[in-house]
Amino acid sequence: MSDPLAGPLAPLLALPGVTDVLVQAPDAAWIDRGRGLERRPLDCGGVEGVRALAVGLAAAAGRRLDDAEPTVDARLPDGTRLHAVLPPVADGCTAISLRRIRAAPFAVEDLVAGGMLTGEVADLLAALVRARVPILVSGGTGAGKTTLLATLLALADPGERIVLVEEAGELALGHPHVVRLVERRPNVEGAGGVPLARLVREALRMRPDRIVLGECRGSELREVLAAANTGHAGALTTLHANSARDVPARLEALALLAGLTPVQLATQAGAAFAVIVHVVRAPGGRRVAEVARLRADAGGLAAVTAYERDDAGVRYGPAWPGVRALADGVAA
Repeated sequence: MSDPLAGPLAPLLALPGVTDVLVQAPDAAWIDRGRGLERRPLDCGGVEGVRALAVGLAAAAGRRLDDAEPTVDARLPDGTRLHAVLPPVADGCTAISLRRIRAAPFAVEDLVAGGMLTGEVADLLAALVRARVPILVSGGTGAGKTTLLATLLALADPGERIVLVEEAGELALGHPHVVRLVERRPNVEGAGGVPLARLVREALRMRPDRIVLGECRGSELREVLAAANTGHAGALTTLHANSARDVPARLEALALLAGLTPVQLATQAGAAFAVIVHVVRAPGGRRVAEVARLRADAGGLAAVTAYERDDAGVRYGPAWPGVRALADGVAA
């Protein structure tokens, strides 16, 4: 990001390893370099200066931010993700959140060296992608879902045509044939919006070999399930969840938004989200903490543990042989 655009935030964004810069007061900012939030002094020229900075950033992204439209979620020209909220919606001072987007994804080897993956799990995930097994990456905000998804995307066969559907266009592209579709929000009159669900439907008409959804968060679940169950194998997507075991409940909640019954979800979800990879942000850094197999039984969906990793070490669950079989191209 250039200095004129970021103003007093530019030096913080330029620090090595910074992924997030957060402002909610005129005299301090918080940065994230993968070790938790760090407070840094800041001079934005008072509360009005923070507001002016946010309005200027929104304008650079081609978006409006004012009393009539007090929130914005946009992508800046250099790819940085912007979220801002004006008072009185934000109490006292404008809140600004900036997330830097890498120009290129991390290689698998980088994630192993950084501790996010073990060598064994890296080999497993690479094999799952090559075998076109659908993968759902789950985790909390800032846990590394997008980072891992981008790395997995780069492992797909270079001959595949990938259609990527996103809310804000933040995935780094490491594949030679990617078509990116980005959601468009409605204007202040409520017109002109192009939601994720529609973009997934459009993707089906674009001769995709693989459809990737940056985040599944609403009624677009219905279209994702339809795509996975009509011959579009190897989908990749992310989902907010507290653990792999919580993913079935999150999917059931989204299914309600999509007008699907639990039975409809259970009969289709296995083809769309066969394997769950859960990432966490721990004091020692981000890591893949769980791998699970999503299965349907008489009670609905269940996540069966295949692999767990925490500070105590690595453990293998009952689904490990089945996930390994999927990676080897064997139905499990």
